[in-house]
Amino acid sequence: MKTTLVILAAGIGSRFGGGIKQLEPVGPGGEIIIDYSIHDAIAAGFDKIVFIIRRDIEADFKEVIGNRMENLCQGLGVEVRYAFQELTDIPAELPPGRVKPWGTGHAVLACKDLIAEPFAVINADDYYGKEGFVKAAAFLKQDAYGLVGYVLKNTLSDIGGVTRGICSVEDGRLTGIDETHDIVKTSGGARSGDKDIPLDALVSMNFWCLPTRFLRVLEEGFPRFLETMQNPLKDEYLLPIIVDGLLKEGAQVSVLPSRDAWFGVTYKEDKQNVVDSFKALYAKGAYAPDLYADLKK
Repeated sequence: MKTTLVILAAGIGSRFGGGIKQLEPVGPGGEIIIDYSIHDAIAAGFDKIVFIIRRDIEADFKEVIGNRMENLCQGLGVEVRYAFQELTDIPAELPPGRVKPWGTGHAVLACKDLIAEPFAVINADDYYGKEGFVKAAAFLKQDAYGLVGYVLKNTLSDIGGVTRGICSVEDGRLTGIDETHDIVKTSGGARSGDKDIPLDALVSMNFWCLPTRFLRVLEEGFPRFLETMQNPLKDEYLLPIIVDGLLKEGAQVSVLPSRDAWFGVTYKEDKQNVVDSFKALYAKGAYAPDLYADLKK
């Protein structure tokens, strides 16, 4: 059975400052964040990568990332596939004026013909650390629902407020996710509005472990979402909301805590902090100067 990693990259064309934030070099050799995710996933035992992109960025994506990854993976016995998320790929008429993508649940649904095994899902522009991939690769063998949870203090930005899904956990199981906006660092911890949030709270960074049957859940749920959405121009079919619905129906979702720091370029000013964080990882020996050298041995 393949150990499959799905990478959400359909939003890779989103503009950020003077360029595309997912393609900003952050490593000493010009590596981008997705390089590290793929390295860490393969090192942990993943042997199939599915990129979710859009048709209109296919050529650019393959030129910058895809072709390079295909060449690397071919020599490592890792399969690379592409799925395409399109605004018009819905079982209904497109609402007039809709230009916003349909969300992460719709993106994963685009993989339904490419996946016949449990799989993990991550964002293309987030650095998750090695521990999460190791735990996810082992957990996928259970063909069950799981979430890699990160400690809040390891995910905050020094620049401004962030949105995080604060997890409620009992006996290692997820009981709910509270999507909390504008979380900022304070002298004593973290705060959202007038609410203090513990720095050691576990949060979701959209690193999911999902069973094979989840694809059927998405396929059956998407038409219902289209029928019941409140705002046809903006509502999204999102993984956290879908999983929360499953929790209410009695599904069990294991939480796999990671102690690693999460890095992401939420603000343009975050880039230097990410670059410095990778320098520190290299200094500690977490990565070799030739990033993929250890995989080729």
